[in-house]
Amino acid sequence: MLCFFTDFGWAGPYVGQMRAAAAAAAPGLPLIDLMHDAPAFRPKPAAYLLAALLRDLPEGAAVCAVVDPGVGGARRAVMLEADGRKLIGPDNGLLAIAARRADRADWREVLWRPERLSASFHGRDLFAPAAARWAIGERPESRPLSDAPIGADWPEDLAEIVHIDGYGNCLTGLRADRAALPLPRKRTFADAAPGEAFWYENSCGLAEIAVNQGSAAERLGLSVGDPSPR
Repeated sequence: MLCFFTDFGWAGPYVGQMRAAAAAAAPGLPLIDLMHDAPAFRPKPAAYLLAALLRDLPEGAAVCAVVDPGVGGARRAVMLEADGRKLIGPDNGLLAIAARRADRADWREVLWRPERLSASFHGRDLFAPAAARWAIGERPESRPLSDAPIGADWPEDLAEIVHIDGYGNCLTGLRADRAALPLPRKRTFADAAPGEAFWYENSCGLAEIAVNQGSAAERLGLSVGDPSPR
């Protein structure tokens, strides 16, 4: 399978164009929309989300990850094999936490380029077809990285809000077994009274702040990038 993780959102043609490019490169390959509302223009918080989501993907799965405010600039295109999962994206830290948490991580710079490469849409022209081909066993032309990737020095966990879902629940970049937040900890929503603010270990293993039948973002005034409550 090929999974997509982007900050594109669903409005406009971008997700469809990227999926079409992958389908053209590898007809019949299952395409999965893992996430298209990653933190816009923010590779760092997105990196912690991506790493958390990877744990539920099978070995051999490929991921086209695009949160790329530096598209068309000097940043490299990179590929990472992390515990058998294949990730392709920009060298801006987006893949760094996935590599950090893997037992086996192999970084390479992607050298392959398509005949047509727009300056502003590498997700469609470069990352999607390269990831699709790699998913079916055709590894794109590449070479080992000559130096450390961006994000190699980022912390193991990020004490910030990294995503707010449609209910107003606030996901942090902290793995739950390392978190200590100044709110009651609950196992799940049913253990909290209606309107009560709490935190719990979500299905991805992250500490998530919630209000039962309400919006934690509104109640606590939280936005993506804010420090986690301490």
